[in-house]
Amino acid sequence: MGSFAIDPDYVEKLILEMAQYGSDGGTGVSRTVYSPEWVGATRQYAKWCREAGLEAREDAVGNVWGRLPGSQGGKAIVTGSHIDTQTPGGRYDGTLGALAGIVALKVLRETYGQPRRTLECVALCEEENSRFPTAQWWGSRAVTGRTRPEDADTVQAFTGESIAEAMREVGLDPKRVEEAKRDDIEYFIELHIEQGPILEQAGLPVAVVTGVTGIRHYLVTLKGEQNHAGAFPMDLRRDPMAGFAEIASGVIDTAHRWGRPAVTTVGRVISDPNGIAVVPGSVEFSIDVRHPDPARVDALYASHERQMQEVAARRGLDLSWEILNDQPPCPSDPDILAQLKAAADTYGVPYMSMASGAGHDTQQMARIAKVAMIFVRSKDGRSHTPDEFSSIEDIVAGIKVLTETLYRLAY
Repeated sequence: MGSFAIDPDYVEKLILEMAQYGSDGGTGVSRTVYSPEWVGATRQYAKWCREAGLEAREDAVGNVWGRLPGSQGGKAIVTGSHIDTQTPGGRYDGTLGALAGIVALKVLRETYGQPRRTLECVALCEEENSRFPTAQWWGSRAVTGRTRPEDADTVQAFTGESIAEAMREVGLDPKRVEEAKRDDIEYFIELHIEQGPILEQAGLPVAVVTGVTGIRHYLVTLKGEQNHAGAFPMDLRRDPMAGFAEIASGVIDTAHRWGRPAVTTVGRVISDPNGIAVVPGSVEFSIDVRHPDPARVDALYASHERQMQEVAARRGLDLSWEILNDQPPCPSDPDILAQLKAAADTYGVPYMSMASGAGHDTQQMARIAKVAMIFVRSKDGRSHTPDEFSSIEDIVAGIKVLTETLYRLAY
């Protein structure tokens, strides 16, 4: 057991000062990867790392690392999260985990000196896809060796420029992205706001995250026959909107009947033509399906696909789909979970165990390291909005659990 104190004023100072990089003047923050706001934030992060007594460096894609070398060498123990935001997002999503790493390593160094095992904190450069819709965890994917130099030319921003162009503008060489790869990380622990209402409903400040959900995004197209809305009888129609309505209701109801933690969302619909008095010729829509259990998520995918096929066949519609995103579930490492729970018990932090319904950098880091997460309560469950908020009291509770766990692993 460690014996340390987390300074809430220092924690709040870091949060409020970091929020100035991309601030809208209120609680909103817009800080996209490789923007001027992002550059300022990464430089500030490196400065705080150095002030905390850590070695600071930026890697080939712009992830910023703070390092506290261990006396025995070996693979590193890393904590952190992403530093980019939605547009606008808030002050906490991602950023809190990156800052928590500085706080934890600073107090450990000042209280106990050099660890046996090397400790690092990291501000990962991109996770939100808020500037580049297909970047897909650009920072953590690079760390795990899953980016190639040619990817930088094909990943395009909403405004048309490539991520390679954006990198060059901030002094990074897209031809060197593979140099960000690491094979010397044993543990990765990410602290993050919950982004949902479960902790608040339970009246608890912190959760130990048992795993990160599997996620699949379908882009579905139903094609029928465009006709007049009044003159064409119902029994003769090949109406893709009717098929869409049945499928959307069916897949959402399936997830509802399965119960937590299964979720299904239909978030985007495009009808062609989009007229009042026209049976459309085609309807394109998205389905977002999530479940943290590897076996259950495959069953949920299969159930949704059967429903789509049955409805399309019965209504005489042409059905096709494209899978835009397919992230497998990521169970947390049992040994880290045990340490997190012991840390919470040691410092009297009330907690619950739960799965993450959102995707996180942790899923990528699991390819090279043992991983787990800590959640901090989100007020009203809000996130990806300027309204997101977590109290300093809850944040400090989460950082205590993180710091004690790092102490147990590294000292």
